[in-house]
Amino acid sequence: MTNYDDIDFSPIQALTEGEVITHSPVRDIRLASGKVLALITLDNGRDHTRPNTLGPATLTQLGETLDGLKARADAGEIQAVGITGKQYIMAAGADLSDISKVGSRDNARLIAQLGHKVLGKLSELGVPSFAFVNGLALGGGLEIALNSTYRTVDASAAAVALPEVFLGIIPGWGGAYLLPNLIGIENALEVVISNPLKQNRMLKPQQAFDLGIFDAIFPAANYLENSLSWADAVLGGKKVERKNEPGKIERLTKWPIAIKMARGMLESKIGTMPKSPYAALELLDKAKSGTKAEGFAREDEALAELVTGDQFAASMYAFDLVQKRAKRPVGAPDKQLAKKVTKVGIIGAGLMASQFALLFVRKLQVPVLITDLDQARVDKGVAYIHEEIGKLEAKGRVDADTANKLRGLVTGTTDKSLYADCDFVIEAVFEEVGVKQQVFGEIEKIIAEDAILATNTSSLSVEEIGAKLAHPERLVGFHFFNPVAVMPLIEIVKTPTTADAALSTAFVVAKNLGKNAVLTADAPGFVVNRLLAKVMGEAARAVYEGTPIADVEKAFGPLGLPMGPFQLIDLVGWKVAAHVQDTMVRAFPDRFYANENFHALAELDTVVEKDKGGRVVGWSKQAEKVLKPAVGKTPASAATILQRVQDGLAQEIKLMLDEGVVPEVEDIDLCLILGAGWPFIDGGASPYLDREGASERAFGGSFHTPQIRGVESR
Repeated sequence: MTNYDDIDFSPIQALTEGEVITHSPVRDIRLASGKVLALITLDNGRDHTRPNTLGPATLTQLGETLDGLKARADAGEIQAVGITGKQYIMAAGADLSDISKVGSRDNARLIAQLGHKVLGKLSELGVPSFAFVNGLALGGGLEIALNSTYRTVDASAAAVALPEVFLGIIPGWGGAYLLPNLIGIENALEVVISNPLKQNRMLKPQQAFDLGIFDAIFPAANYLENSLSWADAVLGGKKVERKNEPGKIERLTKWPIAIKMARGMLESKIGTMPKSPYAALELLDKAKSGTKAEGFAREDEALAELVTGDQFAASMYAFDLVQKRAKRPVGAPDKQLAKKVTKVGIIGAGLMASQFALLFVRKLQVPVLITDLDQARVDKGVAYIHEEIGKLEAKGRVDADTANKLRGLVTGTTDKSLYADCDFVIEAVFEEVGVKQQVFGEIEKIIAEDAILATNTSSLSVEEIGAKLAHPERLVGFHFFNPVAVMPLIEIVKTPTTADAALSTAFVVAKNLGKNAVLTADAPGFVVNRLLAKVMGEAARAVYEGTPIADVEKAFGPLGLPMGPFQLIDLVGWKVAAHVQDTMVRAFPDRFYANENFHALAELDTVVEKDKGGRVVGWSKQAEKVLKPAVGKTPASAATILQRVQDGLAQEIKLMLDEGVVPEVEDIDLCLILGAGWPFIDGGASPYLDREGASERAFGGSFHTPQIRGVESR
C-alpha cells in the first residue's frame, strides 16, 4: 500500500501560488477534568463570505501542525486534539481553483495523496481527535471530521455535504471509504451520490446527526463549551453510542443489493455518460471490505483520473458560471434605477398565476393581487395559494404568524381597478399575442405611469405584445420556468424600447425572488426554448421519418440531459411543445422542424407510455393511430440523430451570438444549466459541442479558444 511519507510532493508546490491559505493555529484548553485538549481553529483570515478552503499550502501547514501535536501527545503534554473552524465555517472543501490547474494526472494523484496523508494524521495522533463542526462543512471539510475519532456538530451550521459528484469528481480524501463504514451503505449512497444529483442537495445538521455522521449535536448558543464538556466526558470513559458501529453494519447481502439498486437508478435517471457517479459507486461498493489504506489508494486513482478528464473541466466552467456570472448579470442596469415594489399584480388566477402569487408573497412579503374573468376562477386561485402556504406551515418552513400574514397579503378579485396602486404587474394568460395585448391595454389605463408591466411569454415577441401600449418602454419580458418555485432561472427580455428603469426593476425583483436572471434580446424562443425547440424538433423529425420512439430517446443519451426529448415534451405539455415548435418554424422555417400531425397528438389524453423510472418506452394506442398515416419508412440511425442535434445546436448557438441575443456564449450555457437542467459535465452545451466536433462541422470554429478540455485531452 501507499506510504504517503515516502512521496515527494514538491511538484504541486507551484499550485500554492495565489492560494488563500487557511491557517491552523492551536490553543490549549484545560478541561474540567484537568486533561488538556489542543484545539486547532482553521482560519483563512477572511470573513464568512470567503470560506476556509484546503489547498496544497493549507494542507502542508495543517500536516506540520498535526505532527507537532503528535509529538506533544507522545510526551504526555496533551490528552486530546480538537479541530474546528472560524465563525460559521469549518471548511468548504478543496480549493477547486488549484485542483483545476494540476497540469497532469501525476499531479492530480499527488493532490489526492497529500489530502490523505494530512487528514489521515487525525486518526494517528496517539490520542483521540475531536472534530467540532461549527459551521459549513463541505467535501474536504466534512472529510476532516470523518478522519477524526469523534464528531460533534453545531445545530445551526449552514450545511453538511459531500458534493463532489455534482462537480464531476468523487470524495477523494477518505469520504468514499470512511462514510459507508460509519453510516452504512444505504445512507452513504444518499450522501455521496443521490444528494449531489438532486441539484446538489445538502444536509442540515440534524439530518447529518440522524444519519449517524455525528456523535452529538448541540445548539449554537454554547456549542463549543458543550462540545468540550462532551469531549471531556468521552475522555473520562463515557461510551459513545453509534447506531452503525462497524460490527452492526451488514455487508454480505444488504451492501451488494444496495449497490445494484443504485446502479439501476443511475442508469434510468442519468444514463451512462456521467463518469463521477459510477466511479463513486465503485468506490462505495469496494469499501465494504479491505483496509483503510486500500480504500484511500483507490480514491487516489479515481480522483486522479476524474480531475484530469473533460467532464471535470466542463463542470468547473459550469460551476464558475453559476457561482460568479449568475450573481452579477451581464447587462443589468444600475439597481439604483429600480422602482420600489410595494404591491404586485398578477393577471390571471390559473395554476401558473397562482404559483407566481405564492412566490411573490413569500419572497417579497408585499400585497399581491390576482384577477381573472370570473370570481370562481379567482376563488380557486386564492384557495390554492392558501393551501400551499398551509403546507409550508405544516412542514415547518414558515411559522403560524408568518403563514397568517402571507394569507392576508393575497387578495383576489374581478375588479381590475384595484391594480391602480400596483408597482409591478405580470401576466400569466393564454399564450397568444392578441390576448396579451388586450389585457395589458386594459391594465395600462389603470396603473400609475411609472408602474412596470411584465410578460411571462415563453416564445412570443415581447415587442409585439407591447405594440399597442401607450408606454411600451415600461414593458419587460420576465420568463419563469416550471416548476416556478424550484427552477432558478428567469430570462429577462429587453425590447428596443424597454427603459432602463423597467429593466433594473425586473432584475432587482428577480434577485429578491431568489432567482438568477439573464438578460436576453427579444428573439423567438429567447434562449432556453429556442434550443429546446431544436432538441425536440430533431426528435420529432426522427419519429416522423419512421424511427421508433424508444430508439430516439436512447439516441439523445450522450447529450447527458436530465430526461429524453419526449419525456421532456410530456412534462411541459404536448400543446405547449406544439405551440413553441410552430413559433420557431414561423421564425426560422429553414432550421426548425414541425409537423402538423403533432397538434393531433397534443389533443390526446395520453400520448406516450413510460416505465417505472419515467422513461418513455412507446406510444399510447391512441397515439399510434394518429401517427400511422404521418410516419415514414426511413428510420434514422442513432449516430445520425445525435449528429443532427449536435450540429443543429452548434449552428443555432452561433447564430444567437451573431444576432446579439445574449452578449456571450457563457450566458447561453448559464441559461441551459439553470433553466433546462443541462448537466454540469457538459458545461451547459458549448464545451461539449466543441469537443464533439459539432462546432467545427457547423461553422468551422469553436466557442472556446482554447477548448475547455481535461488535462490529458488538450
